[in-house]
Amino acid sequence: MIALVLVVTAMCLIAMFLRYKAGSSERRMRSMLARCGLDPELIDKGDTPAIIRDMRSRCRKCQTEAVCERWLAGKETGENSFCPNAETFEILAKSF
Repeated sequence: MIALVLVVTAMCLIAMFLRYKAGSSERRMRSMLARCGLDPELIDKGDTPAIIRDMRSRCRKCQTEAVCERWLAGKETGENSFCPNAETFEILAKSF
């Protein structure tokens, strides 16, 4: 019985962490869009669902979250070349 409670608790904690991580990546992605001169509401529009889905996936798998947070806060200088979506943001900025 205790083992079952521990397993359920662990699964709940993992689910909460994944939801938190997804929310954080969504916030960073919206901030990055704005910082790149794009409308963050682009995510909610149905114009580019495949592109947005790919961007979300890359953002959620990103290994440079700390650099991203500092760059978005203005504490890092230079280009956003650390971002796995940098090229996509650049292409979107030219398209919109």
